[in-house]
Amino acid sequence: MQLTDILLLILKFGGGLALILKGADWLTDGASAIARRFRIPSLVIGLTIVAFGTSAPEWVVSVVSAVHGQTEMAIGNVIGSNIFNLLAIMGITALIAPVACSAGNIRYDVPLCMLASVVLFAMAAPMPQVAGDGGITAATNMVSRRDGIVLLCFFAIFMTYTFAIARKGKAATEADDTGTEETETPMWRAVVGVVAGLVGLIAGGNWMVDGAAGIASLMGVSQSVIALTIVAAGTSFPELITSVVAARKGDTDMAMGNVVGSNVFNIFLVLGSSAVVSPLSVGNLTLTDFATLLGASALLWVFCQFGRRHHYITRSEGAVLTLCAIAYYTYAVVTA
Repeated sequence: MQLTDILLLILKFGGGLALILKGADWLTDGASAIARRFRIPSLVIGLTIVAFGTSAPEWVVSVVSAVHGQTEMAIGNVIGSNIFNLLAIMGITALIAPVACSAGNIRYDVPLCMLASVVLFAMAAPMPQVAGDGGITAATNMVSRRDGIVLLCFFAIFMTYTFAIARKGKAATEADDTGTEETETPMWRAVVGVVAGLVGLIAGGNWMVDGAAGIASLMGVSQSVIALTIVAAGTSFPELITSVVAARKGDTDMAMGNVVGSNVFNIFLVLGSSAVVSPLSVGNLTLTDFATLLGASALLWVFCQFGRRHHYITRSEGAVLTLCAIAYYTYAVVTA
């Protein structure tokens, strides 16, 4: 019976993940088609609908977790996904092909990713405190609704900045809009895609959260550990595939933008909206988890700024990032 329960929970988790990933594709494709039908510029579509689509799995899992009161899974999912993005995805991508770091990445994008990590660290990291008996304890912090509003304000500033920067390159992208009339997606199909995508995201999110919570309970580990590892890797799977394929094609610029943009979305939008739904308790997350996220962001910036090949993350640096990922997840599993 125990084995049957585990198999059912794994199937529920896997089915929920598959629904989330497919639902994100349907929603993104349908919304993009509707936006094009109403002559919304491709620039706006890319910066909003497509960007949200890549963060939809994390957003759905975190918000559903917050609604169900499983708040440590909500925040653990974001921290775990961001660590996975910075260490595992960037490391594996750089091992395949050196990752280019543009001037914009170095001056704005990666520092903004670091800022997001610093803000989250300041808000929620459980700092050691001196107890009444003179011992050292870890304070239990949480991301309050007020913190969530602050994070959403940061997200609004980030989007304003992104639009301002992107408008400078608008002329180069407008030329592609004129030849798409014959292949325009019918409106009914676009609407069906949006509806099916929303249903898939909501149903998949519920199944995945329930499955993950059940697996954590049966294994006797905290939800935060499951969120930091299995859930985080699952929701970051689209970014991993996208970055690896881009690296194999030599388009490593996409890999850098994909990882950095996803991390900023995860902290400012995903965590902000989840905290507004329900204050997020840190639970069993430790200072090590928050420090790893902060350190991974700083390490990425150092490699971009001061690497042996300026403006590139080399294969040897990719190996360092990958080894850091292995070390962190080994530590997380062992200490569980």
